[in-house]
Amino acid sequence: MTDAAPAAGTDAATNVEHLTPTELVGATSEGPQELIRRTATPPEALRREVGAVLRLPEGVAVDPSDIDVEQTDDETMIINMGPQHPSTHGVLRLMLELDGETVLRTKPVVGYLHTGMEKTAEELTFVQGSTNVTRMDYLSPLHNELVFSLAVEALLGLEMPDRSDWIRMLMVELNRVSSHLMWMATNGMDMASTSMMIYGFREREMVLAFFEKTTGLRMNHNFIRPGGTAADLPDGWEDDVAVICDTVLVRLDEYDELLTGQPIFRHRQDGVGALSAEEALALSLTGPLLRSTGVPWDLRRSEPYLRYDEVEFDVIVGTYGDNFDRYSIRLNEIRESIRIIRQIVDKMPSGDYRVQDKKVTPPPRGRIDESMEALIHHFKTFTEGFRVPEGEVYVAIESPRGELGCYLVSDGGPKPYRMHIRGPSFVNLQALPLMLRGGLVADAVVACSSVDPVMGEVDR
Repeated sequence: MTDAAPAAGTDAATNVEHLTPTELVGATSEGPQELIRRTATPPEALRREVGAVLRLPEGVAVDPSDIDVEQTDDETMIINMGPQHPSTHGVLRLMLELDGETVLRTKPVVGYLHTGMEKTAEELTFVQGSTNVTRMDYLSPLHNELVFSLAVEALLGLEMPDRSDWIRMLMVELNRVSSHLMWMATNGMDMASTSMMIYGFREREMVLAFFEKTTGLRMNHNFIRPGGTAADLPDGWEDDVAVICDTVLVRLDEYDELLTGQPIFRHRQDGVGALSAEEALALSLTGPLLRSTGVPWDLRRSEPYLRYDEVEFDVIVGTYGDNFDRYSIRLNEIRESIRIIRQIVDKMPSGDYRVQDKKVTPPPRGRIDESMEALIHHFKTFTEGFRVPEGEVYVAIESPRGELGCYLVSDGGPKPYRMHIRGPSFVNLQALPLMLRGGLVADAVVACSSVDPVMGEVDR
């Protein structure tokens, strides 16, 4: 009598105690991506989880017992939080190893979108590129358009008109306000503050209405393009912007009163998800995550672009690197952005909103009906594009989530030879295992929210 084969999903799948760690990884459905229990994880694998943070020299041994919080027993449990969980802010999957409700280890798993936008960029002309990149970080699309346009203009060697730079600054600062308002709303919802969700969307709606009036769309605008902007600001834009600034400033004080001193809110923020400046720098974190540790790194001040060196604003920094610092930074960055916007309104010059270079800029819409040459020029610009000199460039700007960079390579043709985006959300997600270690499952929701990840940018 021969032994019967084990039924699928029973002993063959669950009885893995006799397997070595290497065999255990191969026995799972996810391969090396699977998070296995700490007791079954080789020391070198545990070392990799924290090596980037500790900056360990080569050959230094690590005692695995020093890496994670102490366990009371070996009865740990591995669960999935996401990718469908509403508090993971998109299709982010967190694999958590728990001892009761205490998080021992975390593995962020990304790649559920895989939009392939960087590869798509190689098949789109430089003229069409903005329509592609604007969909990456869909909460700050104008920043995506700006960094791509700046990279193209750097390769072209273009000198932009003054009004173009100031219009771009106005739009991206308004976009920063709308992005942080969305974060205030969703972060409040993650801690059961449904009022904050309603208020954040209410104020954001004002900014999106102005975007629609200016660009024709609420999101994914294709407004900032290589060579300038798609159009000038609409009539009465100063009054619209003044109403937004006045209204949001008053409402920010109400948010402050609603949340900042609220005991439950503070207990879930103070000391939770704390990072040190050394850890943040070792992980290449940027934006509010880095500034929350006390490092005053803001590209608008540290490496100014556009006309940020001509406006006054403060770089908001924290002290403890915890969730409350990140909340405070974003709340006050809205105030600083409004301060910048008011200066932009006062300093907005007259003149062209795009460069008057016929090789880059299409003719005015009104000329197309009057001139055959203008029609041909317009047709060739939007079908063939324009050629960009051979070379490579990296340009970075300060998005609401941190350093947003565009590495662009041109072979002299009308399409990028290669484009790579340095997405701050993707890099900042590295901090989650460190932020969650030793906390509770409930803290994981709040810590994930404090990173403010946008998965469209992570899985671009």
